[in-house]
Amino acid sequence: MRDGPIHGLGARLGSPTAPLVGIVHYLFHAHAWTTQEVCYLQDLFVDGAIRRSGCGRRLIEAVAAAARERGCSRLYWTTKEDNAVARSLYDRIAGFNGFIRYDCALK
Repeated sequence: MRDGPIHGLGARLGSPTAPLVGIVHYLFHAHAWTTQEVCYLQDLFVDGAIRRSGCGRRLIEAVAAAARERGCSRLYWTTKEDNAVARSLYDRIAGFNGFIRYDCALK
């Protein structure tokens, strides 16, 4: 993996040449409230045919390991409020902090 601004991992079932069944993108950045970097998990996707199999959890755990290795103080991500399948996983492995994200288009 090269040390670019956005990192990615993929998940395959079986052999290294099998099709991807999951992907995750993440990045490290400075934070105003800590001297340590934080890690933002920007995108997580798991093929619908294997959701609830543990693939998403393993991808998140791989990102968490990379963030720990880099010395980050935390890992965070956002999701849609109505994304019940994903939120059932997220509620088991992380804490909802009560924040709601707003987006302001600049163009």
